[in-house]
Amino acid sequence: MSFILRIGEFNSLNILSKEPHGYHLDGGDAGIVFLGHRLLEQKIDEDQPVRAFVYKDNKQRLVATLQEPLAQVGKVSYLKVLDVNKIGAFLDFGLPKDLLAPFHEQVMPMEQDRSYLVMVFLDGEKRIAASAKLDEFLMDENEGTFEEGQEVDIIIADKTELGVKAVVNDTHWGVLYNNEIFQRLSKGQRHKAYIKKIREDGRIDLNLQKAGFSQGRLDDLSNKILTKIDHQGGLLAMNDKSSPAEISAVFGVSKKQFKQAVGKLYKLRLITFENDGIKKVEASS
Repeated sequence: MSFILRIGEFNSLNILSKEPHGYHLDGGDAGIVFLGHRLLEQKIDEDQPVRAFVYKDNKQRLVATLQEPLAQVGKVSYLKVLDVNKIGAFLDFGLPKDLLAPFHEQVMPMEQDRSYLVMVFLDGEKRIAASAKLDEFLMDENEGTFEEGQEVDIIIADKTELGVKAVVNDTHWGVLYNNEIFQRLSKGQRHKAYIKKIREDGRIDLNLQKAGFSQGRLDDLSNKILTKIDHQGGLLAMNDKSSPAEISAVFGVSKKQFKQAVGKLYKLRLITFENDGIKKVEASS
């Protein structure tokens, strides 16, 4: 039964035959895919499908690897330029074949040894390529994709006057505001974040901290506080009177967020206040 091979992604492929230099894999509608021994990182069970990343080599032949690339088609990644020539910039892809960012897919000329945020896509010849023109791939407006409070994956992009732009789930743009950022952020960093608000124009506001409590479950900050208490031997030398700078340095949040989390832990009888610090209440047996 034929299937559509996903070039630039991982596929589950059956082994058709073992060859002197590797394996022939069933590429469905695309035909044979070659998996060479040099791209094997571990032994494989020849009776089981192989999870392999598929791409085209320099001769435009379909090849597979078990190696994990630094990016896949449809994903935004922060990649380093290894070389620049008359064709374009070649980015470190984590595979033997580097990833090409043609000149017409660059916002400004890319420079060797610098890193850039790019979208990985398939060109008209079904070759994996990179584009720094993210606005052509990412949407500004929500259009029903997300809802407020939803957890998302983000990649930090450029700073603006209001805050920091971020790529949301590889599909949309979102914004983190300066007055709600309490940790150092660098371009290309990946974070968990939350949809704070969907504005009337459909644009997305983000927050690195989950807002509020959900059905009695502890949020990330509350868990971080409890973990920090454990690491300090059961007593954390901080409380709701600690300075905003100290709180930000330890937990990367505002004093208001810290006090809210501490208050919730206290109401749940998970902590007590002792000797100008916070002590974890041990569970009774």
